[in-house]
Amino acid sequence: MSRKPRRDFVDEEGLKDPDLSALGQLSPPPEMPFTITKLGHVVVMVKDVQRSADFYTKVLGFRVSDVYPESMMPGKMVFLRFNHDHHGVALVGGSQREVDNCELHHMAFQVETLDEVFRARDHLEKHNVPIEFAGRRRSGCQVAVEFRDPDGHVLEIYWNIDQVGPEEKARSADQWRAAVSLEEAIDNAPPGQDATLADTSLRR
Repeated sequence: MSRKPRRDFVDEEGLKDPDLSALGQLSPPPEMPFTITKLGHVVVMVKDVQRSADFYTKVLGFRVSDVYPESMMPGKMVFLRFNHDHHGVALVGGSQREVDNCELHHMAFQVETLDEVFRARDHLEKHNVPIEFAGRRRSGCQVAVEFRDPDGHVLEIYWNIDQVGPEEKARSADQWRAAVSLEEAIDNAPPGQDATLADTSLRR
């Protein structure tokens, strides 16, 4: 039976382990074509959306931006914000399992320009990473590419999630412009989103 590690213990000998040292020396290649600037949002699987939304709003002070019915997301979905981003956390209902740190739906990472999303798509394909989605999401209206890490976790690189003030309402659903390619996302942008590429050669 493994013991819970002590948080106040520093294993000075363990820190000198060659494998650990090599891990700490990892760094991106100098020719990286994009720069991730923050963790954008986390989507968590939960058993009961109502119970969890109550907690995140009433205990943590998050605000609800949008909700999806069962017809749009099995188990329903609630988008929650804690700054001006449309959502920082979202909840998807219907989980049948106890939490064992395997309940994460996906992680999303922001880049600063639309061009970088296009470059990310090219970069991932160059490294034989299958793209599972490319285009514009509905609620939040971010332009994104989605893919999986080696363990199967879904990751997203995105640009330009809607910004929503504390007392503002999120964009209405009739302004969502879902797109299933990056090119379609450019050609059918929602009101107020400037989806202009600086480098038009990135289009396909």
